[in-house]
Amino acid sequence: MATTTTRKKTLPAAKAKAPVKFPTLDVERSFLSSGVRLLAGVDEVGRGALAGPVSVGIAVVNLQDHGLLADVRDSKLLKPEDRDRLEPLVRDWAVASAVGHASSREIDEVGIIAALRLAGTRAWFDVLASGVCPDMVLLDGSHNWLSPEVQASLFDTSDSGPWCEAPVHTRVKADMSCLSVAAASVLAKVARDRIMVDLHSELPAYGWNENKGYATAAHRDVIRLQGPSAYHRTSWHLTGPELLE
Repeated sequence: MATTTTRKKTLPAAKAKAPVKFPTLDVERSFLSSGVRLLAGVDEVGRGALAGPVSVGIAVVNLQDHGLLADVRDSKLLKPEDRDRLEPLVRDWAVASAVGHASSREIDEVGIIAALRLAGTRAWFDVLASGVCPDMVLLDGSHNWLSPEVQASLFDTSDSGPWCEAPVHTRVKADMSCLSVAAASVLAKVARDRIMVDLHSELPAYGWNENKGYATAAHRDVIRLQGPSAYHRTSWHLTGPELLE
């Protein structure tokens, strides 16, 4: 009687998950050789939202003796409950911290870049008011929106101050690699989300408790049906460029 041999299929080995990389203070500590001791990590949230403020967080670290803080990452990579848990820990960990906001009306009046500067300046002076004066700023991104713009000519209207006068170093994706900036992003995100939840209780139709003012399809649909609220950035294309004539 003939026999048949059945070969078992060899399944491909499961790929091991890459270990989660958490930000450190390595980049921040590279500035010690330049005489920097107190460094302010700075990040913003809400730049691309349709409604609500733009918010800027600051977390100051002492480069000479600051330890790491477990579980802190860029706020976009954290679950809401994890951000809420970490927010008080970040405040206890930082030498000083603050969050500043610029309203949707201010964004409409001066533009998003100037509004970012306004929010960042408010946070900066809150830090100074606590008695802490950072030696430099580490800012997420490639553009220094925190410092006042250099005027091109004597005829330009000068920025009314005062502003942050500390040196600013920009770094792309600093919120992914630099713990001070990631910590600042957590502070800003939690503070702004709470504002949007409060605004939702006033105007629940827009779903700000869920979308936090960002451009979801449902959010745009309500704007089409009901029009924008007093908290929307009316200078923006609120219902999408596809609807513009």
